[in-house]
Amino acid sequence: MLDRYIIPIIKKPLNIAAKLCVSKHISADQVTWYSFLLGLCALPSLWLEQYLLALFFIVCNRIGDGLDGAIARLTTQSDAGGFLDISLDFLFYALIPFGFILANPEQNAVWGALLIVSFVGTGSSFLAFASIAAKQNIENPVYQNKSLYYMAGITEGTETIAIFIAFCLWPQHFPILAGIFAALCFMTTANRIWAGYKTIQQAEAATPRSDEL
Repeated sequence: MLDRYIIPIIKKPLNIAAKLCVSKHISADQVTWYSFLLGLCALPSLWLEQYLLALFFIVCNRIGDGLDGAIARLTTQSDAGGFLDISLDFLFYALIPFGFILANPEQNAVWGALLIVSFVGTGSSFLAFASIAAKQNIENPVYQNKSLYYMAGITEGTETIAIFIAFCLWPQHFPILAGIFAALCFMTTANRIWAGYKTIQQAEAATPRSDEL
């Protein structure tokens, strides 16, 4: 929901950093892997209840997630790089609530599990629509530089980063924060399924069948 407003703001500093990386022969895929490895460090940090340290690794991961795309746009965008980026993103997203479950299973287990389920909903609806949108040649008018069709929703990247920051700053309130965000994710999933279904249905109706040609 907020990505379309935040992306133009962070675009300039990311481009500056990307030009520096290109000059040092650092590729987009390298940044994707490095940022993912930094993101993985958030898991043991959360387990040990070192929440500010975990926050540092989360922020580093998200900066890297924006930087790899900026580097790709300055060099060569590839479907392989886009696939790697989105796959590692979804894995990272699931690891954060799991870290809070490990930190305090009695308080966080149910709500962390619910949040992971809601992430499955947003992720699967996103990827399912992207695969069909590519087949139907449906254009992405909002996020032109995304490797996959980026279907907007209530909970996008900006909102997810914000809630992860809130988790780390107020870990004692993880259950209520996770519950609220899970509800928003389920709303996003429902919206994506309905909007995606109607969009694909319209695209199919506008495309002549082979027996009509």
